[in-house]
Amino acid sequence: MPSSAPTSHFERTQNYKIQYSPHSISEYVSNRTGMRLVVVDQKGPKVQGSFAAATEILDDSGSPHTLEHLCFMGSKSHPYKGLLDQLATRGYSTTNAWTATDHTAYTLETAGYAAFAKILPIYLEHVIVPTLTDAGCYTEVFHIDGEGHDAGVVYSEMQGVQNTQAEIMELRGKRLMYPEGVGFRYETGGMMEHLRVLTAERIRQFHRQMYQPKNLCLVIIGEVDHGHLLQTLDQFEDSILDDIPSPDTPFKRPWLDSKQPTPLNQSVLEYVDFPEEDESVGEVSIRYFGPTCNDQVQFAALSIMLSYLAGSSASVLENVLVEKEQVATAVYFQSTPRPDSIIEFTLTGVDAGQLSAVETRFVELLKETASTQLDMKYLQDCIDRERRQQMYAAETSDSFFTSTIITTFLFSKDRDLRYLSQLKEFDALNGWTEADWRKFLKKWMADAPRISILGKPSTALSKKLKEEEEARVADQIKRLGEPGLKKLRAKLQEAKEENDRPIPKDFLENFKVPPTDTIHFVSTVPARSGRARDIERPDNSIQQIIDQDRGGSSLYVHYEHIASNFIHANILLCTSSIPVELRPLLSIYLGNFFTTPVVRDGKQKDFEEVVKELDRDTVGYGFSAASKLGNTEILNLAIQVEADKYDVAIRWAKDLLWNSVFDVERIYATVVRLLQDIPDEKRSGTDMSYAIVTMIGESPASISRASCTLVKALYLKRIKHLLKTDPERVLRQLEDLRKALCQASNIRVLVAGDVEKLTHPVTSWNTFTKDQDQTKPLAKLDSRLDRLTKAGREPGNSSYIVPMATIDSSYAVAVTKGLETLQDPRLPALLVTVAYLDAVEGPLWTAVRGAGLAYGTGFRRRIGQIEFSVYRSPDTFKAFATSKKVLEDFVSEARELDSFAMEGAVSQIVLTTASTQATLIEAAADNIIMQVIREVPRNWNDMLLEKVRNVTKEDVRNTMKNLLLPIFSPETSNLFITCAPIMEESLVKGLSELGYKPDVRTLASFQDDYGLKTGDEDADGEGSGDSQADSEGDMSEDEASEASEE
Repeated sequence: MPSSAPTSHFERTQNYKIQYSPHSISEYVSNRTGMRLVVVDQKGPKVQGSFAAATEILDDSGSPHTLEHLCFMGSKSHPYKGLLDQLATRGYSTTNAWTATDHTAYTLETAGYAAFAKILPIYLEHVIVPTLTDAGCYTEVFHIDGEGHDAGVVYSEMQGVQNTQAEIMELRGKRLMYPEGVGFRYETGGMMEHLRVLTAERIRQFHRQMYQPKNLCLVIIGEVDHGHLLQTLDQFEDSILDDIPSPDTPFKRPWLDSKQPTPLNQSVLEYVDFPEEDESVGEVSIRYFGPTCNDQVQFAALSIMLSYLAGSSASVLENVLVEKEQVATAVYFQSTPRPDSIIEFTLTGVDAGQLSAVETRFVELLKETASTQLDMKYLQDCIDRERRQQMYAAETSDSFFTSTIITTFLFSKDRDLRYLSQLKEFDALNGWTEADWRKFLKKWMADAPRISILGKPSTALSKKLKEEEEARVADQIKRLGEPGLKKLRAKLQEAKEENDRPIPKDFLENFKVPPTDTIHFVSTVPARSGRARDIERPDNSIQQIIDQDRGGSSLYVHYEHIASNFIHANILLCTSSIPVELRPLLSIYLGNFFTTPVVRDGKQKDFEEVVKELDRDTVGYGFSAASKLGNTEILNLAIQVEADKYDVAIRWAKDLLWNSVFDVERIYATVVRLLQDIPDEKRSGTDMSYAIVTMIGESPASISRASCTLVKALYLKRIKHLLKTDPERVLRQLEDLRKALCQASNIRVLVAGDVEKLTHPVTSWNTFTKDQDQTKPLAKLDSRLDRLTKAGREPGNSSYIVPMATIDSSYAVAVTKGLETLQDPRLPALLVTVAYLDAVEGPLWTAVRGAGLAYGTGFRRRIGQIEFSVYRSPDTFKAFATSKKVLEDFVSEARELDSFAMEGAVSQIVLTTASTQATLIEAAADNIIMQVIREVPRNWNDMLLEKVRNVTKEDVRNTMKNLLLPIFSPETSNLFITCAPIMEESLVKGLSELGYKPDVRTLASFQDDYGLKTGDEDADGEGSGDSQADSEGDMSEDEASEASEE
């Protein structure tokens, strides 16, 4: 790329070549404003920008969070809400933002640098010189609607999280860790009671203070023309110099020039209640201050020590507390980079009556570990694995460097990025002695003061919060009276009208979209062996390498050749051969897969040894449904290794699939862990809305349904009972499941990596298939479409409302009939229509989110179905009805389709294509999905894009009428809503007005035990409360037979 322009005000201050990945890093600093720019050169079609402002505030007002929303409402020379996003949408781009405790970042993702450079100065003006009008603050932050209820986009977002377990425990932890006057103490998202009184002027004051160019760092990753970029930024600075504080004005740097936290002088243990109807399971959070993030060796040592302690089921904390003593379902850890970093352990799925005892046991175990000899071999494995994973992430992630660069910008005095170019900290740690590591462990954890938060579920608190909120809102309505409400309706309408002023056409007409040939897509090279080669033989040099490795088995193997230091092996397994009644066992089988004994060379390895050796040999591994590859009904065993460990990965795959040992103790530990996670899973409103969709829409044959929380809740209780009374029965069933699943005819292998580095890319798999029957024909890939129920195939006349005490908001999913194949000629028009409607600042965004009716809405296309969701809404009925009206107006032509927005919809589809190919491994995965999973030509995306460009307005209107509007009709859709109990009555009333007949149900009523009975259901706590589930959810013999036939 060209170097910086000689006349630029941006001076290059740092430049490094990354030694462990194909990147280089350059930093530039403006000598006029102090704005910083860091460019990471990376090949690929996508350019990513993250524009971070250090933000520090000493209250819970939420001002930092509000700006994350308000900056998109207009800027000095583009003073129109939605203009930025309309331009971005047309320019192959998408915008977003996030607010952390210590910074706010604005993101821009674009297909190609040419479009990125056009959007960049417009975006930066919105960040530095936004309009911040009273009207924008009123609708986006907080207002009381015409019916007396609280609303606003920011408010509704925080309403959905403030009284959740995670937020309550997090906030209390902050309060105990940090004294008054330290920014890390406060809730930067905003507390609801503070958002209700936050003023526009307070927000503007905070912006003036923090959003100065000298307090801004631009991180840009991709194929970038440096000289052109600096010229663009110079011109941008010219345009804002009169609008910003003088660059010479003294500036107090957030976080470094502020009050610093004081060390903890004693440990504190405190209970906090969170609202929950199920009072059986709580959570423990334990926090320490750690080493500064500016000391690379110390901070890397922290990551490695945490991995040593809790990184796997062989690590001491996980092994003892989760696997052996089974007092928690997991021990999670996190290190938050700060001048005084935070070390946090979270113990999930803890018996609510044992929270204090488990916290005590955790501390004892840490002290025991620090006072005895450490396993230096395992510690060295942790160091080596951490290094491998850093290299792997740099190669495979399109944003690996972003967070580290932002952290350096925030907390480093000299902001030196040199450490990123090498991994020298690992070299230093290789020299640490056992005494060094024990000293480190004692200093920062074992002997250090701590803050322990014991999260306890409380039905009483749930009831109290509901009653208090009902009383507060009722008092608010009474206080306002009808005259007050009338004024509020008028005020809200005036604010909306001001915000939604039409954008002059010349803004859009003058924005010229770069041609698609400015987007540089990456390419991968396919090759095939065995049954895959029988289907199609690619003609290229890599295929010749594959063909030369003669003597391979008939195993289906598809290769994608890319330049890489790693091999990604994915083993796909079809599931139709598993008897339906055994499919709920998959959650146990998968949960136990990597933590069970294995027989190798006639000797049995304990599970701890298996885990340690796996970690030593691999970069990563997993076994789950192949959702990321586009098919939820097949399984994917994924193993990532360095290229020279190719044969090792294959051996592990073989041993884990065929040579593992089902051990009653290990199975029991897995079941206990899965059961203890269920109360936490049931606390999520959005997850439970989709769980109900699955239970109603998918047949018992579906592995998604069989592994659903609402199946596990009953089924695993029965299995737990059987493991005590008849363990051999469970072991036989697991063996039957494995025998049915692990057949050569079920297997397809996908290999992505540098094929030229493999000595025997084909014949290495012979050991994998040895002793396996390869005579059966290759099984057809399983399809979700084949596993839908009648209600799933032909939605209509079903609607459910499920009140949940754990949420303060509401979530909805509506389902209607969709396209069944990718070859459906309606697909291009459907893609354009959905992109048009779902666009940021598009029709639904402005009508729903812009009015404060929900945090978001969106369509999702699934095989055979189309879904529409409403996320985190204070009133799902209004959000749903408003969305319906938007579509009706387009169909009736009461509202015109905008040509620029149509162009933007096509551009978003181009961006989506670029995003799926942002890195070489993502491009390889995309090609695999096309050829192997979806079984369409390799150039399918190119063919589809050509058709997408020819979609007309009439096509879009017809699509809305025939495919999307049915989702809002009771006769042609199923509707599923989870909500706060306070919302139940109004939702029933509103939906009834739309023609729905909502059935108010409990979560338990959707549960299913797949016919598994033990004769002791009541002893497991499944008494009358689950009787409806037992009668409605059980799978009959006829259903099982029908599912098997499907």
